[in-house]
Amino acid sequence: MQKVIPVFDHSSLPNVSRMPSWIRQTLSQGLSYSQTARSVHQQALNTVCEEARCPNRGECWSAGTATFMLLGDTCTRACGFCAVKTGKPDWQDTQEPRRIAAAVAQMGLDYVVLTSVNRDDLPDGGAAMYAACVKALRQQNHDIGLELLTPDFHRCQREAVETICRALDDVPRAGRRVQLVWGHNVETVPSLYRKVRKGADYRRSLNLLALAVRQTGIEAKSALMLGLGESREEVMAVLQDLRDIGVQRLALGQYLRPTRYHLPVLRYLQPAEFDEYAGQARRLGFTWVKAGPLVRSSYHAEDKQEVTPQ
Repeated sequence: MQKVIPVFDHSSLPNVSRMPSWIRQTLSQGLSYSQTARSVHQQALNTVCEEARCPNRGECWSAGTATFMLLGDTCTRACGFCAVKTGKPDWQDTQEPRRIAAAVAQMGLDYVVLTSVNRDDLPDGGAAMYAACVKALRQQNHDIGLELLTPDFHRCQREAVETICRALDDVPRAGRRVQLVWGHNVETVPSLYRKVRKGADYRRSLNLLALAVRQTGIEAKSALMLGLGESREEVMAVLQDLRDIGVQRLALGQYLRPTRYHLPVLRYLQPAEFDEYAGQARRLGFTWVKAGPLVRSSYHAEDKQEVTPQ
């Protein structure tokens, strides 16, 4: 694998301390892990599990789940926390929806999470690919649960939401109510956006989530990484903003530095602090909350009950 050096370099800034003992990462846990890897790689698919170096890949792949990443492995943004490659992507494959549907069938999934890199080079931000994947999955299984973890669709938000929602409506669902979640991660507090989320805008992200909330039958979801220098008051203000626009689902996790070139960890939160945030979030009215050091936005996404890793 070719080594990719980010367009930024924060290697002179050390982490605040060594990684604490409660953060445990495992890579592989047996046969199911191998079967998941085979399904993903046989179809030449990208996953956020690999590209973003997710610490839960061992657990999730061993459970037969993965988060598929659309539109290639190169992002047009340069976020200081993210391990995904940054550059000028030229990749677009009209067969990707077919290959994703094939992998989902092979894995026997009834709930699928789709995400993507930012594709600011495309007029629709990649919305048509999301729509095509939704159609392919729904035609294969009318009742499949879907979670779309999308970029902010800069300059084309309303059109992108309309494109994807038309695809959701094109294939009628069978009798029962099917879980539909639209996720978009605000990632951090507004004061850190210039450093952490270059090219993004906090209000733009809130606006996309507000558009998702207005769609019938869709629950909106967002996530934050903690440990980048945010204050408790700032975190609570973001949670209130999310509730004010109607977001129902929330994930809170510890930021972990993927390489020495990325932003350093300024604080490792104690597990008890995540428990406290979870309690505050429920009191604000979030109906689905996960908070813990290794929680990521798509971790146990299919669960109707909350599961917080120890």
